Amino acid sequence: MLDLKYVLANMEEAAEKTAARNYEFDFGKVSALDEKRRELISRVEKLKADRNEISRRVGALKREGKDTSALQEKVKEDAALTQRLDAELDGIKAELDSMMLNIPNLIDDSVPIGKDETENAVVRVWGEPAKFDFEPKGHWDIGPDLGIIDFERGVKVAGTRFSVLSGMGSRLDRAISAFMLDTHAKAGYREVSVPFMVNPAAMTGTGQLPKFAEDAFYCEKDDLYLIPTAEVPVTNLYMNEILDAKALPVKHAALSACFRREVGSYGKDVKGLIRQHQFNKVELVKVCEPEKSEEEHESLTADAENILRLLKLPYRVMSLSSGDLGFSSAKTYDLEVWLPGQNCYREISSCSNFKDFQARRANIRYRGADGKVRYAHTLNGSGLAVGRTLVAILENYQQEDGSVVIPEVLRPYMGGADRITRG
Repeated sequence: MLDLKYVLANMEEAAEKTAARNYEFDFGKVSALDEKRRELISRVEKLKADRNEISRRVGALKREGKDTSALQEKVKEDAALTQRLDAELDGIKAELDSMMLNIPNLIDDSVPIGKDETENAVVRVWGEPAKFDFEPKGHWDIGPDLGIIDFERGVKVAGTRFSVLSGMGSRLDRAISAFMLDTHAKAGYREVSVPFMVNPAAMTGTGQLPKFAEDAFYCEKDDLYLIPTAEVPVTNLYMNEILDAKALPVKHAALSACFRREVGSYGKDVKGLIRQHQFNKVELVKVCEPEKSEEEHESLTADAENILRLLKLPYRVMSLSSGDLGFSSAKTYDLEVWLPGQNCYREISSCSNFKDFQARRANIRYRGADGKVRYAHTLNGSGLAVGRTLVAILENYQQEDGSVVIPEVLRPYMGGADRITRG
């Protein structure tokens, strides 16, 4: 959530940066509502002051034995009017709060301006795509051929966009997760295991509600949401808290299942594991002081990149353009891994700096050395999406005989096995 005072004082900037996202919002209505709110507050305050003065006069007149019925009637009328105005004020405040929840974050000045993903900027490229002496396959062929991915049984038990891993496929998935968590722990992240279901306040705190309600799996009877990412429960661990600046930055890593309806993506990436309703992901979350968030964003991105480098998977870093930026993010780097079976780079991680946008929504603050309480900055990134990492390994490490070589760093997690073969 943006600071209302900042928006009102910088209306032109807010409108321009929101328009750069291809997002329409009526800032004029915000200004009009705030003006009406201020007018009502002024009227209520005057009515209350008048009522106090009349009450004082009534007391004085009663002591003199004089008639106060007219004044007492005036007090009743003013009290009733005050009550009506208070109710109107509550309604305007609720409408204003709702509007503020639907304004996206302001883009950072370093974000490239563009209409969509076609105008994302390449920041750096690492590694050379492997050259094959044969036509590389997609993971949707490699996995079933090896007997480690079963798409049909996933559909049978749950429906489309679900799948089953088994044998060495399931073990590889587990190995990737453990390797990521161990690597991030060495980089100073504290591992946490969090609920896979959260309340509406948590979803609102990180920006999934109200904007993206239709994308979430909701359990109406319990008023709980299946998490779309561990970002939601991990960030909201500090909801309504005041942290000590000495404890910052908070750095957490969490493995969780993620659940997404993928509304609007029907017909897109239907084949394979790229876009599933349920998948595993290791998430990195940071809470820091505002002046450190740019630095922490760069280091978080580097930590996610390190996983790809250790796995020796070619990738590139993209700075998302204004038109491709997520609702809550001020700036995002996407890591895109090379997939030879698809002959393209595909997103495997998004690393975002939200500045104080989520902290305002979730009321996450810190007390500085000067004793003042301020909103913290929050950041998060995939470190990495486990299923997409498995896909990248299958496609980049595939062999002509149909087997897949296991990256060296994962072999200790795979019981020393160096290759996945049929069987």
